[in-house]
Parts: sequence; C-alpha cells; structure tokens
Amino acid sequence: MINMLTGKKGLAKTSQTPGKTQLVNHFKINNCWYLCDLPGYGFAKASKTSRSKWNSVTLEYLRNRTNLQYVFQLIDSRLPPQKIDLEFITWLGENNVPFVLVFTKTDKLSKRQTILNTELFKTELLKQWELLPPVFVSSAEKFDGRDEILAFIEQSNLVFADANE
Repeated sequence: MINMLTGKKGLAKTSQTPGKTQLVNHFKINNCWYLCDLPGYGFAKASKTSRSKWNSVTLEYLRNRTNLQYVFQLIDSRLPPQKIDLEFITWLGENNVPFVLVFTKTDKLSKRQTILNTELFKTELLKQWELLPPVFVSSAEKFDGRDEILAFIEQSNLVFADANE
C-alpha cells in the first residue's frame, strides 16, 4: 500500500512470501506526515517465536502511539472473512484504536465478486459492530482506490491539525 500511495515502486519492500516486514518502518510524506508499515500477522513464513515478537511490537506500538490517527487494516478481497482479521479488528475496537478497512487485490477479481466479498465481510462485522469503519477497495497494480484513500488521509490530517492547534 505504501508504494501505491506514494507512487514510488520499491519504496516499501513487497514479496510473494508473507513476513518481509519485520520492523516498524516510517515513511515521511511531503515532509509533514508519516505512513508506518507494521509487521503483519498470521501468514508470515517465519517461526512462531519471530511472529510472536512482531505481534507484540505491533500491538505495543498501536496501544502507545499517541499521535496515531488510523490503522489501515489490509484485507485480501479474494478471501472470505478470516478469523485472524476479525480478531485483530476486535482487538482494535477493544483498545480504542481508530481504523479503516482497505480491501486489497481487487484487480484479481471481477467487480461483482469484489462487491460480494466485501459485503460478506461487512455482514460478518455487523454481527459485533453497530457501525462500520470507513471502507476502501484498492488495487496496488491498477492504483484503484488510491485517490480516495489519499483524500481520506488529507482530510484526517486537517482534522488532526485543527484539533492540536
């Protein structure tokens, strides 16, 4: 997502093998705000010990980052709702961490299938949530959703700046 949003291919390392991001990586955007790439969870091709360490670093970061505006929770649009994603979303809610859902890889599906899969995920969330967070659909390959996500970030930055003046 970092590469898609910045338009700079290769800025953030990506791989076919999950688990390449092992640290908190900060990217300063336009000299005024940061995107942070955090280690993922669950699917990394790494030892349980390594995954557990990344998980604790990520959760600690999210719990204690006072100027955190939103977590952009990336959801693979090709899959039905995954237990691990739902559990993480529940954790975000329980810890009052604001988040946004970004359905990824939509270029790999038909438009109809993307809608069906995202609606299935939303339906699953509504079993526990009264309101859904902001939702975006995206494709890093085709840059779909890029403008909408950047507009959301820009608006969030304005609100954050106003609140902190």
